[in-house]
Amino acid sequence: MPHFVIDCSENIIQLKTQEEIIQKVYDAAESTNLFDKGDIKVRIQPFKYYNIGNTKNDFIHIFGNIMEGRTTQQKSTLSKKIVNELKLMFPNVPVISINIRDFEKATYCNKNMV
Repeated sequence: MPHFVIDCSENIIQLKTQEEIIQKVYDAAESTNLFDKGDIKVRIQPFKYYNIGNTKNDFIHIFGNIMEGRTTQQKSTLSKKIVNELKLMFPNVPVISINIRDFEKATYCNKNMV
């Protein structure tokens, strides 16, 4: 169920492969034991054109979308775990961040539910 969408500067995928970055985020999320095994989805979107504080500094930002029901502490632990792993992988990238958003159970739908 959880979806992690990685936005990053295009240069990031020159430092590490897209597969390595995706796997790092996947493994970090899985290590929290908040999700069923095999349920995590991770995608990456490198950007050629962007403006970060009127610079072209590299960046990584992850939009984490998870089903509602986790505590604020669980979501904080998830955020910190992912950012810490990326910080170790990219020690010279100045901007590494994440935000977690809850899916509302009442309005979520996928093709198996209809």
